[in-house]
Amino acid sequence: MSALLEIKNLHAFYGKSHVLHGIDLSIQAGEIVSLLGRNGAGRSTTVKATMGMVAATGTIRFKGKEILGLPTYRIARQGLGYVAESREIFPTLSVAQNLLLGAQAKSRWNADDMYRLFPRLQERQHVQAGVLSGGEQQMLALCRTLMGDPELIMIDEPTEGLAPQMVALVANFLQELVQRGVSVLLIEQKLAIALKISQRVYVMGHGQIVFEGSPQDLQADAAVRQEWLGV
Repeated sequence: MSALLEIKNLHAFYGKSHVLHGIDLSIQAGEIVSLLGRNGAGRSTTVKATMGMVAATGTIRFKGKEILGLPTYRIARQGLGYVAESREIFPTLSVAQNLLLGAQAKSRWNADDMYRLFPRLQERQHVQAGVLSGGEQQMLALCRTLMGDPELIMIDEPTEGLAPQMVALVANFLQELVQRGVSVLLIEQKLAIALKISQRVYVMGHGQIVFEGSPQDLQADAAVRQEWLGV
């Protein structure tokens, strides 16, 4: 069975800086896959290259079709969603207006789904997004991307700076996404969350994949954890 997303020999560049050095990565339909590593390892660059936001060479196939070289908006329309670490909500628009901007005419998701998943957003639906808490803004960014009906959503550090209760809420949300037919590529610093909800994990270091396996494999490999994930 072919992968939903398949990346082969991906090299990426910021100007003359060679950041990614031959990344191979795949995600099957129905999976949560975590991409782990220290800051600067190349995780965010991998996702940005996949979305056409960074100069890159190699092969990126989504649903069997080559997407490397397409503009970002066309990649999104193929069914690939991206939630940036910076969240990038529209601060002067209301919660409801932010959700509307992400909506597709034919989607499995609507605003009522978002409000059911995150009741706090319903309470705040008429409030300007810029005054939301960090956790509320993260909820909104996730939900706005879902309104575009992606088959795969790539999420960069969704629990960064969130309180433990909110971290647990986001983790449960990601698991529900898979139950609703959305696959997930998760970039995450919190090892415990990634190991709990992922089917497979990749570890990056110096722009390369240095480990691929199950969460159990990573838990059993103290050397990899120490060298590439230890603080």
